[in-house]
Amino acid sequence: MADHIEIVEVALRDGLQNDSSLLSTDRKLEALDRLLEAGCRRLEVASFVNPRRVPQMADSADVMARAPKRDDASYIGLALNARGFNAALNVGCDEINFVVVASDTFGIRNQNATPADSLAVLAEVMPAARTAATPVSVTITAAFGCPFEGEVPLDRVTWIAEESAGLGADEIALGDTIGVADPWDVTRRIEAVRKVAGAARLRIHLHNTRNTALANAYAAVEAGVRVLDASCGGIGGCPFAPRATGNVATEDLVYMLHRAGLETGLDLDRLIETARWLEDALGHDVPSMLSKAGSFPAASG
Repeated sequence: MADHIEIVEVALRDGLQNDSSLLSTDRKLEALDRLLEAGCRRLEVASFVNPRRVPQMADSADVMARAPKRDDASYIGLALNARGFNAALNVGCDEINFVVVASDTFGIRNQNATPADSLAVLAEVMPAARTAATPVSVTITAAFGCPFEGEVPLDRVTWIAEESAGLGADEIALGDTIGVADPWDVTRRIEAVRKVAGAARLRIHLHNTRNTALANAYAAVEAGVRVLDASCGGIGGCPFAPRATGNVATEDLVYMLHRAGLETGLDLDRLIETARWLEDALGHDVPSMLSKAGSFPAASG
Protein backbone atom coordinates (compact mmCIF):
# COMPACT_ATOMS: atom_id res chain seq x y z
CA MET A 1 0.00 0.00 0.00
CA ALA A 2 1.25 3.45 -0.88
CA ASP A 3 0.48 4.78 2.59
CA HIS A 4 2.18 1.94 4.49
CA ILE A 5 5.83 2.11 5.49
CA GLU A 6 7.59 -1.06 6.65
CA ILE A 7 10.10 -0.56 9.45
CA VAL A 8 12.94 -3.06 9.83
CA GLU A 9 13.95 -2.90 13.50
CA VAL A 10 17.73 -3.16 13.88
CA ALA A 11 18.32 -2.30 17.56
CA LEU A 12 19.23 -5.85 18.49
CA ARG A 13 22.00 -5.99 15.88
CA ASP A 14 23.22 -2.64 14.60
CA GLY A 15 21.99 -1.00 17.77
CA LEU A 16 23.94 -3.19 20.16
CA GLN A 17 27.05 -3.98 18.11
CA ASN A 18 28.78 -0.69 18.93
CA ASP A 19 27.58 -0.31 22.51
CA SER A 20 30.02 -0.67 25.38
CA SER A 21 27.37 -2.54 27.37
CA LEU A 22 27.22 -6.27 26.75
CA LEU A 23 23.62 -7.33 27.18
CA SER A 24 23.03 -10.91 28.26
CA THR A 25 21.10 -13.22 25.98
CA ASP A 26 18.17 -13.08 28.40
CA ARG A 27 18.10 -9.28 28.22
CA LYS A 28 18.27 -9.36 24.43
CA LEU A 29 15.32 -11.74 24.34
CA GLU A 30 13.39 -9.46 26.69
CA ALA A 31 14.11 -6.57 24.32
CA LEU A 32 12.92 -8.73 21.43
CA ASP A 33 9.67 -9.50 23.24
CA ARG A 34 9.09 -5.80 23.87
CA LEU A 35 9.71 -4.94 20.23
CA LEU A 36 7.35 -7.66 19.08
CA GLU A 37 4.70 -6.31 21.45
CA ALA A 38 5.23 -2.89 19.87
CA GLY A 39 4.32 -4.38 16.51
CA CYS A 40 7.77 -4.93 14.96
CA ARG A 41 7.56 -7.75 12.44
CA ARG A 42 10.90 -7.64 10.60
CA LEU A 43 13.78 -7.54 13.05
CA GLU A 44 17.53 -7.83 12.57
CA VAL A 45 18.40 -9.87 15.64
CA ALA A 46 21.77 -11.49 14.92
CA SER A 47 25.12 -10.94 13.25
CA PHE A 48 27.35 -13.85 12.31
CA VAL A 49 30.72 -12.15 12.54
CA ASN A 50 33.99 -12.80 14.34
CA PRO A 51 33.09 -12.66 18.07
CA ARG A 52 36.58 -11.41 18.91
CA ARG A 53 35.98 -8.33 16.77
CA VAL A 54 32.33 -7.81 17.74
CA PRO A 55 31.81 -9.46 21.14
CA GLN A 56 28.32 -7.96 21.44
CA MET A 57 27.17 -10.44 18.79
CA ALA A 58 28.88 -13.55 20.17
CA ASP A 59 25.57 -15.12 21.28
CA SER A 60 23.77 -14.69 17.95
CA ALA A 61 23.16 -18.41 17.49
CA ASP A 62 21.67 -18.63 21.00
CA VAL A 63 19.44 -15.62 20.35
CA MET A 64 18.10 -17.25 17.20
CA ALA A 65 17.59 -20.60 18.92
CA ARG A 66 15.59 -19.02 21.75
CA ALA A 67 13.70 -16.34 19.81
CA PRO A 68 9.93 -16.94 19.92
CA LYS A 69 8.76 -18.66 16.77
CA ARG A 70 6.00 -16.62 15.17
CA ASP A 71 4.41 -16.92 11.77
CA ASP A 72 3.97 -13.15 11.64
CA ALA A 73 7.59 -12.22 12.44
CA SER A 74 10.75 -12.49 10.37
CA TYR A 75 14.16 -12.65 12.06
CA ILE A 76 17.10 -11.39 10.03
CA GLY A 77 20.72 -12.43 10.39
CA LEU A 78 23.56 -10.30 9.05
CA ALA A 79 26.54 -11.82 7.24
CA LEU A 80 29.76 -10.39 5.86
CA ASN A 81 31.26 -13.51 4.28
CA ALA A 82 30.53 -17.11 3.29
CA ARG A 83 31.13 -18.46 6.79
CA GLY A 84 28.66 -16.00 8.32
CA PHE A 85 26.13 -16.56 5.54
CA ASN A 86 26.18 -20.33 6.04
CA ALA A 87 25.96 -19.92 9.81
CA ALA A 88 22.86 -17.75 9.38
CA LEU A 89 21.31 -20.42 7.15
CA ASN A 90 22.20 -23.21 9.57
CA VAL A 91 20.56 -21.57 12.59
CA GLY A 92 17.36 -20.91 10.66
CA CYS A 93 17.32 -17.16 10.09
CA ASP A 94 14.17 -16.21 8.22
CA GLU A 95 16.16 -13.76 6.10
CA ILE A 96 19.83 -12.97 5.54
CA ASN A 97 21.20 -9.47 5.14
CA PHE A 98 24.50 -9.63 3.24
CA VAL A 99 26.82 -6.63 3.41
CA VAL A 100 28.78 -5.19 0.50
CA VAL A 101 30.83 -2.12 1.38
CA ALA A 102 30.93 0.53 -1.34
CA SER A 103 34.60 1.50 -0.89
CA ASP A 104 37.73 -0.63 -1.04
CA THR A 105 39.41 0.81 2.08
CA PHE A 106 36.38 0.50 4.35
CA GLY A 107 35.61 -2.94 2.91
CA ILE A 108 39.08 -4.20 3.82
CA ARG A 109 38.85 -2.72 7.32
CA ASN A 110 35.28 -3.87 7.94
CA GLN A 111 35.35 -7.38 6.48
CA ASN A 112 38.69 -7.86 4.74
CA ALA A 113 37.04 -7.71 1.33
CA THR A 114 36.71 -5.26 -1.53
CA PRO A 115 33.27 -4.79 -3.14
CA ALA A 116 34.32 -7.15 -5.93
CA ASP A 117 35.39 -9.75 -3.35
CA SER A 118 32.04 -9.51 -1.56
CA LEU A 119 30.07 -9.82 -4.78
CA ALA A 120 32.05 -12.95 -5.63
CA VAL A 121 31.07 -14.41 -2.25
CA LEU A 122 27.43 -13.48 -2.86
CA ALA A 123 27.52 -15.37 -6.15
CA GLU A 124 28.94 -18.38 -4.30
CA VAL A 125 26.35 -18.49 -1.51
CA MET A 126 23.14 -17.51 -3.30
CA PRO A 127 22.38 -21.06 -4.55
CA ALA A 128 22.24 -22.33 -0.96
CA ALA A 129 19.83 -19.55 0.00
CA ARG A 130 17.62 -20.40 -2.96
CA THR A 131 17.62 -24.08 -2.01
CA ALA A 132 16.58 -23.12 1.52
CA ALA A 133 14.00 -20.61 0.21
CA THR A 134 15.62 -17.96 2.42
CA PRO A 135 15.23 -14.37 1.17
CA VAL A 136 18.46 -12.40 0.81
CA SER A 137 18.89 -8.66 1.14
CA VAL A 138 22.05 -6.84 0.15
CA THR A 139 22.98 -3.74 2.10
CA ILE A 140 25.45 -1.45 0.34
CA THR A 141 27.19 0.17 3.27
CA ALA A 142 28.98 3.51 3.00
CA ALA A 143 26.74 4.15 -0.01
CA PHE A 144 26.78 7.89 0.66
CA GLY A 145 30.35 8.32 1.86
CA CYS A 146 33.36 6.48 3.24
CA PRO A 147 35.16 7.42 6.47
CA PHE A 148 38.52 6.76 4.78
CA GLU A 149 38.07 7.61 1.09
CA GLY A 150 35.50 10.39 1.38
CA GLU A 151 32.99 10.72 -1.45
CA VAL A 152 31.73 7.47 -2.96
CA PRO A 153 31.01 7.73 -6.70
CA LEU A 154 27.41 7.13 -7.66
CA ASP A 155 28.43 4.70 -10.39
CA ARG A 156 30.16 2.54 -7.77
CA VAL A 157 26.88 2.24 -5.89
CA THR A 158 24.81 1.50 -8.98
CA TRP A 159 27.34 -1.11 -10.11
CA ILE A 160 27.03 -2.96 -6.80
CA ALA A 161 23.24 -2.69 -6.91
CA GLU A 162 23.04 -3.97 -10.47
CA GLU A 163 25.38 -6.88 -9.74
CA SER A 164 23.43 -7.77 -6.57
CA ALA A 165 20.13 -7.70 -8.44
CA GLY A 166 21.61 -9.87 -11.16
CA LEU A 167 22.65 -12.43 -8.55
CA GLY A 168 19.07 -12.61 -7.25
CA ALA A 169 18.96 -10.27 -4.25
CA ASP A 170 15.36 -9.84 -3.11
CA GLU A 171 16.03 -6.42 -1.60
CA ILE A 172 18.76 -3.81 -1.93
CA ALA A 173 19.44 -1.30 0.83
CA LEU A 174 21.46 1.88 0.65
CA GLY A 175 23.31 2.38 3.92
CA ASP A 176 24.40 5.79 5.18
CA THR A 177 26.79 4.08 7.56
CA ILE A 178 28.54 7.22 8.79
CA GLY A 179 25.62 9.63 8.57
CA VAL A 180 26.86 11.97 5.85
CA ALA A 181 23.95 11.91 3.40
CA ASP A 182 21.72 14.85 2.60
CA PRO A 183 18.13 14.61 1.32
CA TRP A 184 19.01 15.63 -2.24
CA ASP A 185 21.70 12.97 -2.51
CA VAL A 186 19.30 10.41 -1.04
CA THR A 187 16.82 11.20 -3.80
CA ARG A 188 19.50 11.11 -6.50
CA ARG A 189 20.94 7.76 -5.41
CA ILE A 190 17.58 6.09 -4.95
CA GLU A 191 16.52 7.16 -8.43
CA ALA A 192 19.77 5.86 -9.92
CA VAL A 193 19.64 2.52 -8.08
CA ARG A 194 16.00 1.98 -8.99
CA LYS A 195 16.96 1.98 -12.67
CA VAL A 196 19.28 -1.02 -12.21
CA ALA A 197 17.62 -2.90 -9.34
CA GLY A 198 15.19 -4.90 -11.44
CA ALA A 199 12.58 -6.62 -9.27
CA ALA A 200 14.49 -6.08 -6.01
CA ARG A 201 12.77 -3.95 -3.40
CA LEU A 202 14.60 -0.85 -2.22
CA ARG A 203 15.35 -0.17 1.44
CA ILE A 204 17.30 2.55 3.19
CA HIS A 205 19.47 2.41 6.31
CA LEU A 206 20.19 5.77 7.92
CA HIS A 207 22.46 6.91 10.72
CA ASN A 208 21.95 10.20 12.52
CA THR A 209 25.61 11.12 13.06
CA ARG A 210 25.10 14.62 11.65
CA ASN A 211 21.44 15.04 12.59
CA THR A 212 20.08 14.53 9.07
CA ALA A 213 18.52 11.06 9.38
CA LEU A 214 14.87 12.16 9.63
CA ALA A 215 15.27 14.56 6.71
CA ASN A 216 16.87 11.77 4.72
CA ALA A 217 14.08 9.37 5.68
CA TYR A 218 11.54 11.91 4.43
CA ALA A 219 13.43 12.18 1.13
CA ALA A 220 13.51 8.39 0.78
CA VAL A 221 9.78 8.08 1.35
CA GLU A 222 9.09 10.89 -1.10
CA ALA A 223 11.29 9.03 -3.62
CA GLY A 224 9.10 5.94 -3.24
CA VAL A 225 11.04 3.81 -0.75
CA ARG A 226 8.64 1.90 1.49
CA VAL A 227 11.10 -0.05 3.66
CA LEU A 228 13.27 1.78 6.20
CA ASP A 229 15.65 0.48 8.87
CA ALA A 230 15.46 2.05 12.33
CA SER A 231 16.76 1.33 15.82
CA CYS A 232 14.70 1.71 18.97
CA GLY A 233 16.23 4.44 21.11
CA GLY A 234 18.45 5.52 18.23
CA ILE A 235 21.25 3.30 19.52
CA GLY A 236 23.94 1.93 17.25
CA GLY A 237 26.97 2.63 15.15
CA CYS A 238 29.72 0.77 13.33
CA PRO A 239 32.74 -0.51 15.28
CA PHE A 240 34.98 0.01 12.24
CA ALA A 241 33.85 3.49 11.20
CA PRO A 242 35.34 6.29 13.33
CA ARG A 243 32.73 8.53 14.99
CA ALA A 244 29.79 6.70 13.42
CA THR A 245 26.92 7.09 15.87
CA GLY A 246 23.45 5.64 16.15
CA ASN A 247 20.73 4.83 13.67
CA VAL A 248 17.63 6.88 13.13
CA ALA A 249 15.45 6.20 16.18
CA THR A 250 12.43 4.01 15.50
CA GLU A 251 10.11 6.03 17.71
CA ASP A 252 11.23 9.36 16.22
CA LEU A 253 10.73 8.03 12.68
CA VAL A 254 7.36 6.47 13.51
CA TYR A 255 6.17 9.72 15.10
CA MET A 256 7.02 11.65 11.93
CA LEU A 257 5.38 9.08 9.66
CA HIS A 258 2.21 8.80 11.75
CA ARG A 259 1.84 12.58 11.94
CA ALA A 260 2.01 12.58 8.14
CA GLY A 261 -0.85 10.08 7.97
CA LEU A 262 1.31 7.13 6.97
CA GLU A 263 0.85 3.71 8.56
CA THR A 264 3.57 1.52 10.07
CA GLY A 265 1.64 -0.97 12.21
CA LEU A 266 3.80 0.00 15.18
CA ASP A 267 2.63 1.15 18.61
CA LEU A 268 4.41 4.43 19.32
CA ASP A 269 3.78 4.40 23.07
CA ARG A 270 5.24 0.90 23.40
CA LEU A 271 8.27 1.92 21.36
CA ILE A 272 8.86 4.86 23.70
CA GLU A 273 8.53 2.54 26.70
CA THR A 274 11.05 0.15 25.13
CA ALA A 275 13.51 2.98 24.44
CA ARG A 276 13.31 4.00 28.09
CA TRP A 277 13.73 0.36 29.13
CA LEU A 278 16.85 0.22 26.97
CA GLU A 279 18.32 3.15 28.91
CA ASP A 280 18.07 1.11 32.09
CA ALA A 281 19.31 -2.09 30.43
CA LEU A 282 22.33 -0.38 28.85
CA GLY A 283 23.08 1.89 31.79
CA HIS A 284 23.11 5.11 29.76
CA ASP A 285 20.83 7.54 27.95
CA VAL A 286 19.67 6.76 24.43
CA PRO A 287 19.80 9.43 21.70
CA SER A 288 16.17 9.45 20.59
CA MET A 289 14.03 12.54 21.12
CA LEU A 290 10.71 10.80 21.72
CA SER A 291 12.18 8.85 24.65
CA LYS A 292 12.60 12.25 26.30
CA ALA A 293 9.69 14.32 24.98
CA GLY A 294 7.05 11.63 24.63
CA SER A 295 4.40 11.60 21.94
CA PHE A 296 2.07 14.44 20.99
CA PRO A 297 0.42 15.56 24.24
CA ALA A 298 -3.27 14.96 24.68
CA ALA A 299 -5.47 18.05 24.87
CA SER A 300 -6.04 19.22 28.41
CA GLY A 301 -9.45 19.93 29.87
